[in-house]
Amino acid sequence: MSITDWPELERPREKLLSRGAASLSDAELLAIFLRTGTQGLTAVDVSRRLLKQFGSLNSLMHASQPEFCQGHGLGKAKYAQLQAVLEMARRYLHENIRHKNALNTPDDTKQFLKSKLAHQQREVFACLYLDTKHHVLAFEELFFGTIDGASVHPREVVKGALANNAAAVIFAHNHPSGNPTPSQADIQITHQLIEALKLIDIRVLDHLIIGSGDASSLTELGHI
Repeated sequence: MSITDWPELERPREKLLSRGAASLSDAELLAIFLRTGTQGLTAVDVSRRLLKQFGSLNSLMHASQPEFCQGHGLGKAKYAQLQAVLEMARRYLHENIRHKNALNTPDDTKQFLKSKLAHQQREVFACLYLDTKHHVLAFEELFFGTIDGASVHPREVVKGALANNAAAVIFAHNHPSGNPTPSQADIQITHQLIEALKLIDIRVLDHLIIGSGDASSLTELGHI
């Protein structure tokens, strides 16, 4: 039976239009993206197989091109389409956060930083520069590789903060392992940066550790 033979309100597209996107399961959302199934399988069937194969929607969306194209019913065209969707989401979040007060919308801040860093295959240390009202002035990726005291240079962070005329900053970096638990090195470098920026009267509001599906806040954990 094809999806067109299903009751109308059980079809993913019609369900989305009548009840909203949040009412759909991961498989139903993915089915709308895929548009069509394969011989003997509906788009929802294919979506369920893919979610089982990759383990989660998040893993599928952040798969490399070779990994993605190995999925049943997928290929380079679908990979390009997915990357376009993800980039539009990142740009939407970037514009959204630039026009909102970051402290009043911590979830937006986390979502934006996750969209920028969660898919990275190596560690990336980045900074959100904020003005006196805590609106975002700029986002900058500063350091790459293992994030520790040897690879993160406080003078470069200070230079970036001054160049953007920042009054406050929010740091973020990803853990490619997917585990957002901060390491002792994460905590130590954060304290070093706090002391360096304190000399020029710039506040560190938070340091977010981005995992595969979640983020840890050093402020919420009491380290800032």
